[in-house]
Amino acid sequence: MAESARESAQKARSASRKLQALATEERVAMLNRIADALLANETEILAENAKDVQEAGDKISQALLQRLVLKPQKIQQLAEGIRAIAAEEEPIRRVISRMEVAEGLTLEKQTAPIGVLLIIFEARPDALPQIAALALRSGNGLLLKGGKEAAHSNAVLHKIIVEAIGPMGADLIHLITSRDEIADLLKLDDVIDLVIPRGGNALVSHIQANTKIPVLGHADGICHVYVDAAADLDKAIKIVVDAKVDYAAACNAVEKVLVHESLVANGGLGKIQSALQDAGVTVHAGERLQQLQPDSKLPAAPSARHEYSSLDVTLEVAADMAAAIDHIHANGSGHTECIVTEDAEAAEAFLRGVDSACVFHNASTRFADGFRFGLGAEVGISTSRIHARGPVGVEGLLTSKWVMRGSGQVVAKDSGVTYTHKKQRIA
Repeated sequence: MAESARESAQKARSASRKLQALATEERVAMLNRIADALLANETEILAENAKDVQEAGDKISQALLQRLVLKPQKIQQLAEGIRAIAAEEEPIRRVISRMEVAEGLTLEKQTAPIGVLLIIFEARPDALPQIAALALRSGNGLLLKGGKEAAHSNAVLHKIIVEAIGPMGADLIHLITSRDEIADLLKLDDVIDLVIPRGGNALVSHIQANTKIPVLGHADGICHVYVDAAADLDKAIKIVVDAKVDYAAACNAVEKVLVHESLVANGGLGKIQSALQDAGVTVHAGERLQQLQPDSKLPAAPSARHEYSSLDVTLEVAADMAAAIDHIHANGSGHTECIVTEDAEAAEAFLRGVDSACVFHNASTRFADGFRFGLGAEVGISTSRIHARGPVGVEGLLTSKWVMRGSGQVVAKDSGVTYTHKKQRIA
């Protein structure tokens, strides 16, 4: 008889507590074994992934199909990312602050695992080992629900990872294969501490509306590049094309290019448009661009706020940087924005003024990624304002706990001790 969703969550919590108690070296060894096992089993992983790709056929969008495919280079990158996570400093029980509360009575604030994580992800089999590694390093139990399109890939990756971890692997990391169990899992706010959905707007919105468990993630990836009046045009073209073409289906791909209005008259906008079209991108005209160029043959953008997740982009005109920032705040999703300019003062004003998880100067939005940020991997990118924001690595899967050490002190209506409240240096 298959175990219930509650039993899976309870086993994950129990195993996570055992994991937290292990020495750093033991958890690091587990991670390195996982990296080795992925490389050693590359042929089997690719064979199972090929089954998923074949079965998907034309049943899924090109964007989902791109995410589904695994290649040797991706497996190598996954192994490298897991080793990078293993090489990080011990994240659990790190002292954040220390204080002498009274003579002989000290108080520390330490990092601690969140507990049990539920990760729901669409056709992204590469997400499974990344998430497993981050949970392992941070001492969290894990329930995984992957998209049905990646069933073969997820099953083989889960088997390899659980075996590499050792005896506690099967209780620590659970792969949920029944669709019906998701509804049950979302009700378990007493045994699951955090839900992280990785997928499209519909998935994230559904989860947010159907659970009391805190949800970390983002529903949309509507990223902008603003090309300033003082931009180096060659640099701008290079950045804009990369931000769209490098991986058009990614949540950090640019969806709208805002161009300073001075670039309309001097031909800069036309050059950006041509470069995108030459790269195979369908350029859509924003509302203001349509007004300025009514004879343009560009198709109209579907709306001011639209995520294509394909080789399409909106081209729009902004009166100045302040207007560009207002436009981003009104129509963006708080994910990643970039300014291209040689004006250092304008760049700093944009970096300070834009309220998004990631804000860049003269760099492609595609850099908004846990691996590229040096986090080893990510469980996802969060646009939440509470707790983790941006690419979520090990640090984002930790909370805190207070640890007090005394020698028999009592409160006695606050007459039992003399409070000193002296902050102490952390070694």
